[in-house]
Amino acid sequence: MAVLINEQIKADEVVLTGLAGEKLGVVSKSEALAMARSKGVDLVCTSLMSSPPPCSLVAKGKGKALAQKEAAASKTNVGRTAKNSGKEKVKELRFTAHIEEHDYDTKLRQADKYLRSGKPVQLVVKASGAKEAPVAKAVLERLLVDLKEAGVKDTGIQTGGKGSQVKLNPR
Repeated sequence: MAVLINEQIKADEVVLTGLAGEKLGVVSKSEALAMARSKGVDLVCTSLMSSPPPCSLVAKGKGKALAQKEAAASKTNVGRTAKNSGKEKVKELRFTAHIEEHDYDTKLRQADKYLRSGKPVQLVVKASGAKEAPVAKAVLERLLVDLKEAGVKDTGIQTGGKGSQVKLNPR
């Protein structure tokens, strides 16, 4: 994001904010620059995404410092935004086809907790062989019935070689 100062601003009109943060409304660029000069301050534009762009009067030299700070922040955020720009992290809960009742209840509570906190959940049931695939699908169907108040199916039950899975989104 670029920070433009004084004559660097190309727009004909700007939405001006005063030194104390008061809204001065839409004024021409020349009028805003004249105000800045008369008060001995800089005219700084931090966003080019709107028309007219928002600009503010800031103390002399602070505009340049703000520009450097923005540049440094954008450099450090480049790597982070690339990593975190994807979808929300999905919590994966793994089950076995022949799960004990107590273990089932524990995993059910975990899934319910994640869904109620607004996070999506991926339920995966592993089968030890292709013959256990129907059992794995049955475990998922039971989970869906038990979690119907907290979540809704995002995908259908996907059954593959040695297991089944389904993604639930919070209600």
